[in-house]
Amino acid sequence: MATYPPTQADSRVKAVLGPTNTGKTHLAIERLCAHSSGAIGFPLRLLAREVYDRVCAIKGENRVALITGEERIEPKDARWLLCTAEAMPIERDLAFMALDEAQLAADRERGHVFTDRLLNMRGREETMLLGSSILEPMVKALVPEAEVITRPRFSTLSHTGALKLSRIPPRSAIVAFSSEQVYAIAEMLRRFRGGAAVVMGALSPQTRNAQVALYQSGEVDYLVATDAIGMGLNLDVTHVAFAGLSKFDGQRQRRLTTAEMAQIAGRAGRHQRDGTFGTLAGTGSHDAMFTDEEVYAIEEHRFPPLTRLFWREPEPRFDSVDRLIADLEAPPRSPELVAAPEAIDLAVLKRLADDPAVADTLRSKAAVRRFWDACRLPDFRHQGVETHSRFVARIWEDLRRGALGGDYVASAIAALDNVSGDIDTLQHRVASIRSWAYIAQRPDWVVAKDEMAARARAVEARLSDALHARLTERFVNRRTAVLMKKLGPDAALLPVELAGEQVLVDGEAIGALNGFRFVVDPATRHSDRKLLLAAAERHVPTLLAERATGLAGALGDGSAALTLAAGAIAWDGQILARLTRGRSLLAPQIVPDPALDALPAPARKSLLAAIDTWLTAALAPLDPLRKLEAATTDREAGPELRALLIRLVEAGGLMTRDESGLDRLDKGQRTMLARLGVRVGALDLFLPAMLRPAALAAWRELAERKGVAPDPAMPPTLTASGRAKPPGYRALGQQWLRLDMAEKLLRDAHAARIAAGRRPFALDPAKAVSMGLTTASYAQLLRLAGFQPLMPRALRDGAHGAPAPLTWRWRPPRRQAEPEIRARLRPEGAFAALAELVR
Repeated sequence: MATYPPTQADSRVKAVLGPTNTGKTHLAIERLCAHSSGAIGFPLRLLAREVYDRVCAIKGENRVALITGEERIEPKDARWLLCTAEAMPIERDLAFMALDEAQLAADRERGHVFTDRLLNMRGREETMLLGSSILEPMVKALVPEAEVITRPRFSTLSHTGALKLSRIPPRSAIVAFSSEQVYAIAEMLRRFRGGAAVVMGALSPQTRNAQVALYQSGEVDYLVATDAIGMGLNLDVTHVAFAGLSKFDGQRQRRLTTAEMAQIAGRAGRHQRDGTFGTLAGTGSHDAMFTDEEVYAIEEHRFPPLTRLFWREPEPRFDSVDRLIADLEAPPRSPELVAAPEAIDLAVLKRLADDPAVADTLRSKAAVRRFWDACRLPDFRHQGVETHSRFVARIWEDLRRGALGGDYVASAIAALDNVSGDIDTLQHRVASIRSWAYIAQRPDWVVAKDEMAARARAVEARLSDALHARLTERFVNRRTAVLMKKLGPDAALLPVELAGEQVLVDGEAIGALNGFRFVVDPATRHSDRKLLLAAAERHVPTLLAERATGLAGALGDGSAALTLAAGAIAWDGQILARLTRGRSLLAPQIVPDPALDALPAPARKSLLAAIDTWLTAALAPLDPLRKLEAATTDREAGPELRALLIRLVEAGGLMTRDESGLDRLDKGQRTMLARLGVRVGALDLFLPAMLRPAALAAWRELAERKGVAPDPAMPPTLTASGRAKPPGYRALGQQWLRLDMAEKLLRDAHAARIAAGRRPFALDPAKAVSMGLTTASYAQLLRLAGFQPLMPRALRDGAHGAPAPLTWRWRPPRRQAEPEIRARLRPEGAFAALAELVR
C-alpha cells in the first residue's frame, strides 16, 4: 500500500498557482522541453492533444508521445510524454513531471486521481504542480517541500453584465452546459452572425481542431462551447458569455462555484490584452445572473481555499477481491484528505464481485488485478452502473481466458462504423466507439492491438465528423424563407393552433400556454421571432378565451376541479387567483392572477364567477364557524358570550377550557352556546364539525393568510421532529389524540366515578388502547382531567406492563392557570377588555 507524502531530496517541487491567463501551461511546456525527458498530465485529452502538437513542432514527432485512455501515439524513441492525468506513467524515471489543473483533486469524480499524482508523481530533477491559488493550503500541508510560486494574471478581467445574443461582440465565446443548448445557440449565431465554431469535450480531436482553426482563422467570430474551454485551451477570446450558471455534475443540478466561474471566464483576454465576461440575456434560464459577490470574487480572483482533497488508495492489494475492496474503501491517514465518493469503477467491481459466476474466476492475485483493470473501463456512454456492469462482465469473459479475440473486437468496431442515422444515434455511436478505443489501447487486452486501435480512432473521427455535419444540416433555417414566400410580411395570415399546451404557428412551435399565460419558446430562432410572435399575439387571446370558457363550464358541471394551497387557487398547477383579506376572516376576497388580464372581458368575468362559486363550495365545511361568527353580533348573547365566540372563531372553533372564560357565562349563555353547536368538554371547547379534515384544511388556508393561528394552548403546531401537526388534537406525551375521542374517554371515566360514589374506582384502559393510546398516555389524559391514580409504585415510576384496569380517585381540578393567564382573566385583564368592547 502507498505511503505519503513522498520525500525525494533530489527532486525540486514547484507549485505554480494563480488565475487563468498567467502562462502556467506555457511555463510547463518550456520546462518540459528544457529537460532530457518528462511528462505533463492534463485534465482533458483535448488539451493533451493541443500541447502534443506544440511539443511535436519543437522536438519532432518521433520523440514525443501522446498517451490518453483512448489514443496512444508512442514512438519508440519518445522522451517527452503528453498525457491525461489518469494515463500518466508515474512509475517511469523521467527528469521532469508536471500536473496541470491540480485543484481538480477536490473533484468528486476524478479528485482521487489528481490527489495521487500530487502526492506521488515526482520528476527526477524537477516536479511542477499547476493550478489555482485555492490549492495553496493543501500544497503546503501535503507537499511541504514544495516551493509555492504565485503568478498574477497578465491582463484585467471585467464584468459587463447581461447581453442579448445579438449584442455579443465579435471574438467571443458563449459557454453552455448541455449539447442541446450549445447547438441551439450556434444555430442562432449562424442565422445572423455568419456562423460559429463548436467545441465540446465529446468531439474527436480532429473535429475539435478543425473547429478551433475555423475560429482562430477569423472565418467565424464566435465560439460556442461547453466548460471544456475552461481547462487551459488557448484561444483568441476577448469576451466570455455564460448561457447559464448551473450544470449537472453527475449527481444533481447545481450552481457553479465562483472558482469554476473564474476558470471559464478567465479564457477572455490573451496575454496582456484585457478581457470581459458576462451572461447571455434571453436564454430562459432563471439562474443566469452573477451576484455582486461572485463578480467581485472573479474580478479580484479571491476564492475560499480548498480545505480537503479526495483520496483513494492508489496501490491496493490484490490478494482477494474482498481485500481489494477494503483497500479502495480505506480512509485516508491525513486530516487534509477525505475518502473519495464511490466512483463507477468501484461500484462495478462490487456489483460483479457479488456474482458467483464472476467471483469463481478470481482465484489468484493476477486474476484480481486484471479484473480490477477491466472494472476501470470508463463509462463513456453514461448509462449507469447496471448497464455498464453488464458490458464489463462481457469483456471479462474473454479477458480471464487471455485476450479479446481480434474478430470480436473488429466486428464490434465495424458495427459502429455507420454514419447514417439521426443525431441521437450518432452521439450514441461516438460514445460506444470511445469505449472500444480505450479497450484497444490496453497493451494485453486485444489481439492485433495496433490495428484495432487504428480502426477505432478512424471510426471515431468519421462518426464525429458525420455528427457535426448532421447538426449543421439539421439547423439550416429554411422555415422563414418558405413562410415569407408563401405569405409575405402579413403574419396575421399564418395559421395558429393549439396542440395540447403547445401553440403552433404554421406547424412550428412558438411557445406554450401554461394555464392562461403564454410563454415563448426560448429556443425560437431569432430571425423567426418577430414574424411568428406577431401571428401568436394576434391569435392567442382567442385561444385563451376558448380555454377560459371551457374551464368555467367544466367548473360548473363538476368535470374540472381547482386546488387551494398556500392561499393560491390553481388549475393544473397554474395559479389563477389568490386569496386576500376580506371583510372578515371567513369571507376572503379573490384577486385574479395578472395572467388573466390577457383574457377578453366577457371570458374573464365568466371565469371569475365560476372560481367564486367553486371557492364558496370549497369553504362550505366552515359553515359551523360562520354560524358562530354571526352570533358574535347578537346583543342577546351578552358581552361575555360574544367575547368568547370572537376568540373561538379566531381559534378555528377549538379552544382549551382553561383559556375560554367559560366560568363567566350564566346558564342562559351556556344554553345558547350549546345551541350553536359548541361542545363543552372536560378539557376543551370545540366545534365537532371543525375536527373533520376538510374543515381543518379550509381553516388553515384562511388562518395562514390572515396570520391567525389556532389557540397556542392547544397541541403545539410542530412535533419534536419538526413536522407540522393540524389543530384539533391534544398532546399526550409522545402521542396525539383527537379532542372528541379524548372527550369520549373522559365521559366514560366520569360515568365510572359517579357510579362509584366516594370510593376509589377502576378504569379499564381497553377502550383507550383500541384508540391506539398507551397506558401511560391514557393515564396522562386522566390526570389532566383531575383523576388521581392509585397504582403500584413500579408503574408510577415509569414501568409499562400489559394494559390492565387501574384504580383511580377523582379530585375536582382547580380551574387556575399560570399567573400571566390569571391576569388575563381578571376584570382588568384582556378578557374583560374584550367583553367590554363587544358590550
